[in-house]
Amino acid sequence: MTTVQDAAVKVAALQMTSLADVSANLEAAARLLTEARAAGARVAVLPENFSFMGVRDVDKRAIAEPEGAGPVQDFLSRQARELSLCIVGGTTPIAGSADGRVANACLVYGEDGRRLARYDKIHLFDVDLPGREESYRESAHIAAGVHPVLVPTPAGLLGLSVCYDVRFPEIYRLMAAAGAEWFTVPAAFTVPTGKAHWELLLRARAIENLSYVVAAAQWGRHASGRETYGDSLIVDYWGGVLGRLSAGTGITVATIDRSSQQAARKEFPVLRHRVL
Repeated sequence: MTTVQDAAVKVAALQMTSLADVSANLEAAARLLTEARAAGARVAVLPENFSFMGVRDVDKRAIAEPEGAGPVQDFLSRQARELSLCIVGGTTPIAGSADGRVANACLVYGEDGRRLARYDKIHLFDVDLPGREESYRESAHIAAGVHPVLVPTPAGLLGLSVCYDVRFPEIYRLMAAAGAEWFTVPAAFTVPTGKAHWELLLRARAIENLSYVVAAAQWGRHASGRETYGDSLIVDYWGGVLGRLSAGTGITVATIDRSSQQAARKEFPVLRHRVL
């Protein structure tokens, strides 16, 4: 399939408070996707874990779908086709690891409903938050991905990433060197790390790669008691914030202007000046 790319394309970041109920989450996502399309977006980005945030981390194993088939994958394909909308499907659990762990997979669907790409989150959130009795061991139930993934979209060549990946600039440099024009960061950031670093990290990844960044976030309190930060952002290649939804559920929409980006990359050739 050939993806038609225009010079200026509206994109949307969708913010959700996902539950431990796949059907309810898909209904909420469908409303937001419809809203994004009505606002003129040709690409919509869902947050990490958009399809399910369980009471316990292990719960994701029970609802994981096999590669290529299942209610969540069928939903994304159908929504993309019916809305004529390219969808970056946040993440959803996909089964397949021999030890029972699942992939935290970001699936991308084109405007005709066909799947264009799958990216499995590479950097897993195994941390104890400084100064807090709050810890996470994502690797207990998630198998890490290995390879960065780029995919053509109506808004240009997209480099896929997820949440904790944003702290590792090397992966974005690799994708930029391979031609990425923009990045997506579906996320479920904790409140302490979100307050401290979320916007700074996103704007840094945009500035250092002269690339747009679209970050769709989870927000609010979930079934496990965990609270996520929200603050979905769309950042331009110069680090300016074009769109923001600080709190609540909903969408933020902005335009990716590839012509001005390409001019900036030519006039300010920092990507060509890199010396290793």
